[in-house]
Amino acid sequence: MRFILGFIGSVFAGILLISMIGNLATYFGNKPEPLAAEEFHREPKALHLRSDGPFGNFKDQAQLQRGFQVYSEVCSACHSLKLVSFRDLKGIGYSDAQIKKIASDWKTQVPSINPETGEPSTRKALPSDNFPSPFANEVAARAANNNALPPDLSLITKSREGGAAYVYSLITGYRDPNTYKNEEGKPLPADAKPTGNLHFNPYFANLNIAMPPPLTSEGQVTYAPGNPRPTVDQMAKDVAAFLVWTAEPNLATRHATGITVTIFLLFASILGYLAYRQIWHDAKRVVRVTGPLEPENQAKSKRAKAKQGVAG
Repeated sequence: MRFILGFIGSVFAGILLISMIGNLATYFGNKPEPLAAEEFHREPKALHLRSDGPFGNFKDQAQLQRGFQVYSEVCSACHSLKLVSFRDLKGIGYSDAQIKKIASDWKTQVPSINPETGEPSTRKALPSDNFPSPFANEVAARAANNNALPPDLSLITKSREGGAAYVYSLITGYRDPNTYKNEEGKPLPADAKPTGNLHFNPYFANLNIAMPPPLTSEGQVTYAPGNPRPTVDQMAKDVAAFLVWTAEPNLATRHATGITVTIFLLFASILGYLAYRQIWHDAKRVVRVTGPLEPENQAKSKRAKAKQGVAG
């Protein structure tokens, strides 16, 4: 019986081995053509912000306020910011009075209930409210965007590889598919070009994105005097910096705490080593003989063997 089972197992193993060898030969002899998304996709462009690195912070509040302005005037028409409340804007330098006005003037009102009739209603936002979604629900959002669902931007810089650099590159990365060439000079194949209401963007995962270019011209958002020129590149950097803040508004505090804890642990380690050198470095270790060679254990072993009549 064992012989038969072993024979059957050997046959199955042989079949699997032959299949694997055949598949490897087919793969190396006729390699699959690379996908257009692999050939023409680009990694995010470099972007340097004050919030980068272990010492990053949000001290450039002017840039964060410009980024909020870009979001409110451009991005908020389609994208929600549901994890951020209006009063959180105090963290980027707005006063209570300014926040109250921003909430009251927000283009989308907050869903509510009419206290007199009990019917669904809306009201002006309060500083304690989170930013309301521009659409009533997912169905309405898809209906207004050719069945594409605009993602919430609260955590977008944490949920996308590349973070702020990805957001910046995506906004500024729209290209003409008819003239675009990759780094090797290869033009975009016809089957990879966008169709319908899609737009070509090499920084997007599958190259074709439903969102049209949000920033199209200089001065699309008017900055206050004393700020940089509102070029497309500058506006994209500003809104990317703002979305880093929405994803982690306590980043500067976390970095400061981490540095403090690191310094404390460093000093504690040095003090612990010095204490060891002062108190314990001269102490002699006394090793107690244990195990089967210990005289007491050997005597017990001999008595047990004698009782059982075992020689030795």
